[in-house]
Amino acid sequence: MKAHGLVHKFGDNVDTDVIIPARYLNTSDPKELASHCMEDIDKDFVNKVKQGDIIVANMNFGCGSSREHAPIAIKASGVGCVIASTFARIFYRNAINIGLPILECDEAAKDIDEGNEVDIDFDTGVITNVTKGKTYQAQPFPDFIKDIINKGGLLKSLKG
Repeated sequence: MKAHGLVHKFGDNVDTDVIIPARYLNTSDPKELASHCMEDIDKDFVNKVKQGDIIVANMNFGCGSSREHAPIAIKASGVGCVIASTFARIFYRNAINIGLPILECDEAAKDIDEGNEVDIDFDTGVITNVTKGKTYQAQPFPDFIKDIINKGGLLKSLKG
């Protein structure tokens, strides 16, 4: 399992209210949620993000409310992975549950810049910053989490 894309960089404490503002929680349609993803922190995000792109952030990504809408909006916008120094635990679990790959790697989160080109090998946990010619080591997913992500989320993985 691999990902490749350009980086959209954010800072510390990116909460679920800026990932998907509460005023859009009247829908659970992934495409509708994606059309408003990150708009309160970067109005142009939805116009810039391309299929497979990577979000990189610092500490405590996904803090705030426990809504699953946040990782759904990110995944539906085409993001192939979120890398952060740390994640809020409920966001981490929700991301895995809906099949959004996420990696904790403080060194990568601090060193990777907006617009860098990044490759990720989920089997080894190796993150390669193609732009800077540097690699970083994240903890690879255990096989059962890879299975959940590969099948598109927890519920789909339980269906066989």
